[in-house]
Amino acid sequence: MKICILAAGAGGMYCGSCMRDNALAAALLRMGHQVTLIPLFSPTKTDTPDVSDRRVFLGGVNVYLQHASKWFRHTPRFLNWLFDRNWLLNLATKYGAGKPYSEMGGITVDLLLGEEGHAVKELRRLLDFIRSDLQPDVVTLPNLMFMGAARLFHDELKIPVICELTGEDIFLDALDEPQRTQAREIIRSRVGSISRFVATCDYYADRMADYLTVPRGRIDVVYPGLAKEFLDAIPASVPVQNGRPPTVGYLARICPEKGIERLVDAMILLRALPEMSNVQLRVAGYLGKRDEAFFEQLKLKVDRSPVKGAMTYIGEVDQAGKIDLLSSIDVFSAPSVYPESKGIYVLEALAMGVPVVQPAHGSFPELVQRTQGGVLTPPGDAAALATALAEMLRDHTGRTAYGAQGRKIIHEQFTDAHMAEQMLEIYRDAKV
Repeated sequence: MKICILAAGAGGMYCGSCMRDNALAAALLRMGHQVTLIPLFSPTKTDTPDVSDRRVFLGGVNVYLQHASKWFRHTPRFLNWLFDRNWLLNLATKYGAGKPYSEMGGITVDLLLGEEGHAVKELRRLLDFIRSDLQPDVVTLPNLMFMGAARLFHDELKIPVICELTGEDIFLDALDEPQRTQAREIIRSRVGSISRFVATCDYYADRMADYLTVPRGRIDVVYPGLAKEFLDAIPASVPVQNGRPPTVGYLARICPEKGIERLVDAMILLRALPEMSNVQLRVAGYLGKRDEAFFEQLKLKVDRSPVKGAMTYIGEVDQAGKIDLLSSIDVFSAPSVYPESKGIYVLEALAMGVPVVQPAHGSFPELVQRTQGGVLTPPGDAAALATALAEMLRDHTGRTAYGAQGRKIIHEQFTDAHMAEQMLEIYRDAKV
């Protein structure tokens, strides 16, 4: 098949959605399909070889300027090309990421209006490229934020349009009114142009059926698969580190939503439990400008608590750094505040044979049930999380069994090849 996958760039940070889209495209390419992965807004960033096109469409700087000023809606292509330079897009997106979601309602609604919005020039450039250079059998949108393209693609390309559902409701629900309601109404008005929706777990498929007011049967579920390069880089067995204190690991973006503060609260309680007085916490993940003040306050909280000196922040890590981190911990936890739709970091930990302790919401119950690689705790309950971590850390035999079972299932069922086969079935069904 000839497949065009659109991927929303993440402004220079490692992003679970980028890594999922890149892994999918790479797996489809290995299978012999003609695949083009096109970054939107900003370049993608992955910790495995990037197979995306070097060009960025719907560049964030151009979209913003055309939203803000009517003059930029008529500028020559050469000027637009200058604003689409990768370094500028990454810089601008990092700056924009510091803004509260609530302040981005106007540009979000504008983008969702598609051919009726102020970014129509950029949207038509993308359409012309797909039509003239790629001529694909199917095109996929990365999330609901790009539903503005659905009608134009459906009407003019005359091929199936697939829309992935990957957790964008967190952003949409945080918009101020009236933009929050406007965005939802526009999205709902364009669902008829979508051939199939694809969610990353059953929980999110159910959630989006309600959000979109579409029958649940219109939404397929394909769980994320880990990139072959990452799985191949994992050691056959993780060396036993005798003499190391019991260690908990966190590998996710540093922000309130991902639950790092909840984990710190649990660690404070954990250190007071029997045999846990020397437990350590190793943390890695991207820290954006918006969350720098939050993290500084969290570090002050740590320094004034029994966890002082026990938390190590490594920063954002690449593939090798990720494997090093996961090799140095006994149990993994990222107790997100919101119901997570993907949970790729859970899959990565289990792929290394590291068991997980996660809140019982979002995708986590499904992932833990399917892998048998950990335990669940009530969401938001720091005491329950501390107890579960302590039980896992004390029980070497049980912890090893959870890790071994999780590792086995991940390497068998949560690979990029497995994900690609399921997506191919959806593409082919949509073509009929």
